[in-house]
Amino acid sequence: MPIKSVLKMGDPLLWQQAKPVETFDTPGLHGLIRDLEDTMSAMNGAGIAAPQIGVSLQVVIFGSHEPRDNPRYPDAGHVPYTVLCNPEIDPLGDEMEEDWEGCLSVPGLRGLVPRYSAIRYRGQDQYGQSIDRTVTGFHARVVQHECDHLWGVLYPMRVQDMKQFGFTDVLFPEMQGEED
Repeated sequence: MPIKSVLKMGDPLLWQQAKPVETFDTPGLHGLIRDLEDTMSAMNGAGIAAPQIGVSLQVVIFGSHEPRDNPRYPDAGHVPYTVLCNPEIDPLGDEMEEDWEGCLSVPGLRGLVPRYSAIRYRGQDQYGQSIDRTVTGFHARVVQHECDHLWGVLYPMRVQDMKQFGFTDVLFPEMQGEED
């Protein structure tokens, strides 16, 4: 499958709530997932949501099949490869953590974003099988970030201190040459 263009912040589709997946295990859904996989892999993403490639469906993928470092997030722990449709997220407590985030739809920028430290997420995989996980750390952050895309939220909307939002090459000169 070809690598898809990723919509950038400002595109109206990114501000919309995506539609739920109603039918699973279809050629169309499997094709969408292949497009998401190819695009995420080509861009070294930690995850990607269907609206980012112009499809208004509640589908995200994240993680990797093998425990390897993501060049965009070298200090992050391994997140298992997951296809998640129609997600629901419940915070487990009020504890929040701030960390730097980037986004394929907001290239070249990073921001310090507060996220719940521990969450439970539920949904279905591409076959309609239930997913129910309790996670912490980077795994929890990635799920929250990707699911925000399904609800019309981009991470800059969550940055609380605009002094902690800027161009990656200015904030982190040691990362110059890496794509966002």
